[in-house]
Amino acid sequence: MKETSRWFSPNVQQETQLVRWGTFGTPVLLFPTAGGDAEEIERFLMIKVLLPLLEAGRIKVYSVDSIAGAAWISKRHPPAYCSRLQTLFARYVVDEVVPAIRADCRTPGIEIITAGASIGAFNALSILCRHPEIFSKAICMSGSYDFEHWLDGQWNSDFYFASPIHFVPNLAEGSDQLTLLRRRYVAIPTGEGDWEEPAESWKVAHALGAKGIPNRVDLWGKRWSHDWPTWRAMLPKYLAEMA
Repeated sequence: MKETSRWFSPNVQQETQLVRWGTFGTPVLLFPTAGGDAEEIERFLMIKVLLPLLEAGRIKVYSVDSIAGAAWISKRHPPAYCSRLQTLFARYVVDEVVPAIRADCRTPGIEIITAGASIGAFNALSILCRHPEIFSKAICMSGSYDFEHWLDGQWNSDFYFASPIHFVPNLAEGSDQLTLLRRRYVAIPTGEGDWEEPAESWKVAHALGAKGIPNRVDLWGKRWSHDWPTWRAMLPKYLAEMA
């Protein structure tokens, strides 16, 4: 049920891996947390809780390494480098990962659900907003969406076009991108316990809602912290609704 593909990415200029679990069903691209690799979700038992959906042939789960996220949190690189890598990471996903997923599904135009927690939620939302022609829905759990504090005042276009709370409010009325986004859907669940920041979820929900992009914030309460037990409870629920 598990298969791993590795290749050197011309976009991010490093060895990358794409891991797949499942045989049939709707493809789900699940981004890892900030420093995670493609197998993080298996180590933290996410694949275990998704087994009923996987075995029923309702979903196929794919994951990649957190290339840009790892650079942001390492604090070893200047903001311009991290912003540029975020753009290159998006290109890697669209130009390399998406064709691999579609080939694996044997369906050239199949639409993909994105998902992730923490910085993974940012990546899931960002790639959907940038490419609504490819991605149909996003499940953004306990997300961190505003990276402006990492910029040290060094704004640049790479950061702007990667950050939905910045570029989505300025999408032109009648543009193909906005028209398509209004046919998509974003689930934004978050806990209210330790290390959670529900204000981040509301901020991105307001940015999407102001442009007529369907979304929903679900507050799970104070017993749910910013940690894997929360996300293992969330993801099967939302995928069961969507897939």
